[in-house]
Amino acid sequence: MSSPCSTNLDNTTDAASDASTGPTLIELDRARVIRGNAVVLHDLSLSIAQGQHTAILGPNGCGKSTFIKLIDRELFPVAREGETPIRLFGMPRWNTWELRKQLGVVANDLGRDLQEMHELQVEEAVLSGCFASWVVPPDAEVDENMRRNAAWALERMQAGALAARRCAELSTGEMRRVLIARALVNRPQALLLDEPTAGLDPVAQQQFLQLLRTLAAQGITLVMVTHHIEEIVPEIDRVVLLRAGQVLADGSREQVLTAERLSAAFGGPMQVRREGERYFASHLG
Repeated sequence: MSSPCSTNLDNTTDAASDASTGPTLIELDRARVIRGNAVVLHDLSLSIAQGQHTAILGPNGCGKSTFIKLIDRELFPVAREGETPIRLFGMPRWNTWELRKQLGVVANDLGRDLQEMHELQVEEAVLSGCFASWVVPPDAEVDENMRRNAAWALERMQAGALAARRCAELSTGEMRRVLIARALVNRPQALLLDEPTAGLDPVAQQQFLQLLRTLAAQGITLVMVTHHIEEIVPEIDRVVLLRAGQVLADGSREQVLTAERLSAAFGGPMQVRREGERYFASHLG
C-alpha cells in the first residue's frame, strides 16, 4: 500500500455565492447530523471554494465541533434517498489517506491525545500524518522522503528544533505548531483548523496567527472553526456565523462581524471594535 506522503440575519451574501465560481473544497447540501436524540446540524447547506479563506464562527453548542467531525469522517450525516449531503473536492466518498493529501485537519483533541503518549517524539508524531494514523503503524516503512517532508513541515512552522523532543514536554503553542506540521506533511491544498489559538498566551497567539497568515499567502486555503473573533486574520474575508446548527449569517467580515449579528448568535449584547485589519468583540455585561 502506498503512502500519501510519497437586515435579515439569516441572509446569504455575495461572499457565499462566490464559492460556486471556483473548484469546491467543502460542500454540504442539507446535511443533518443527529447525536443521541438531538439534531445538532439542521439541514446545513454550505459551499466553500478552494482558495476562499473562511471562518466558521459561533458560540459553544452551535455545531462547530460537529462540523469538524463531519468533514473528518468521525460523524456521518443522515442521508436521504438519492441525496449526497457532503462532498469534499467534489467527491462524495474518499479514501482517508487520499483526502489527507488535499485537506489537513488540525484538531486540538488530537494534540491532547498525542501528548498523553509520554514517549512519543515530535518527528514521529509528524510522520504519523503520512499514514492518517495517531502513530506510525508498527509494520509501516518510513522512507527518507517522508523524513524530509516531516523536517520541511516542521521548519515551515518554525518548529524544526522540536523534532527530537517528546510531545509530552511541549507547551501548548509548541504542540499547536507540531499539529499543523503534521497536517502539512502531506502538502495539502487546505487546512481545517479547530480554534487554533485556544490556550495560547498573547505573545504566542500573535506569533501563531502570523504563521497562519504566511500559510494563506503561500496558497494554502484556511478554513477556521472558532468562537474567538480575534483569531480571524485579515486573509480570512468570509465568515459563516452559526447558531443552533444553522447558518445565521454568511458574508464578508464587514457584513457579518457586527454587534447586531454577534449579539444574536451569542445570545447577549456584544460590542465590536476594529483595529486596523483585525476585529475584536466583547460582551456588554
